[in-house]
Amino acid sequence: MKIELASSYGFCYGVKRAIRIAEEHPGSHTYGPLIHNKDEIARLKETYDIGLVEDFEEAEKVDSIVIRTHGIPKNELKKLKAEGKEVINATCPYVTTPQQIVEQMSKEGYSIVVFGDRNHPEIRGVVSYADDPRDAFVVLEESELEELPLKSKVAIVAQTTRKPADFLKIVNALVLRCKEVRVFNTICNATFENQDAAAELAKRADVMIVIGGKHSSNTKQLHSICKNYCDASYLVENEKELDPAWFEGKKLCGISAGASTPDWIVQNVIDRIESLTR
Repeated sequence: MKIELASSYGFCYGVKRAIRIAEEHPGSHTYGPLIHNKDEIARLKETYDIGLVEDFEEAEKVDSIVIRTHGIPKNELKKLKAEGKEVINATCPYVTTPQQIVEQMSKEGYSIVVFGDRNHPEIRGVVSYADDPRDAFVVLEESELEELPLKSKVAIVAQTTRKPADFLKIVNALVLRCKEVRVFNTICNATFENQDAAAELAKRADVMIVIGGKHSSNTKQLHSICKNYCDASYLVENEKELDPAWFEGKKLCGISAGASTPDWIVQNVIDRIESLTR
């Protein structure tokens, strides 16, 4: 059986940057998981003694805090700095951009629509930059727009890992409803490239393996896209989750990986598949 990697996969710029920043501050703690990959978090702990705090109360008890790639709410960041903590901001620049847009557009009197998952840490952080939280709305479906008390002028941003086609549906619905719509495409380039490459490979593959954290939004998106073209598409966090039965009678195994998946995990999966199909 042949194994083929997608032409674009794995670590994006923001994740590479965050890991480098964390490695430069051994003994510090990240506020929330730095990235959505438990194996990489474990490596940082073992090699660099990078700890993890899960909530704000815990964050206030440590001296050196690394802000995760997804960012944190504005008021929490401000309070940590005011308390004299060493705050090392590893928020991805692609996430910082919608934060700044929401802050500026809110000051200019626009209603804010954020296309994304309201429970995702990135979105909680982005929404917190609105001047008035009551005038910032998070949606995933067009139907959710119907009951919102929007002003005549609206600004919209997107979660960085969302599908562009889905974002466009929300934008079109707003254009039909509101007199002025400011559209900011904040979906990151790495997401476009990884998704397009995964789709191209899935069209040809007999089986697709998508590697990444089960709680990673961009990895789940990759898996969903692959499923559209290849029914035998599976999401795994590491080589231990591979099932030998998946590869029986298959000729081409395609591999993609989420933006929080390091190369060493990808290689472990490849090695395991090769050992299973010899």
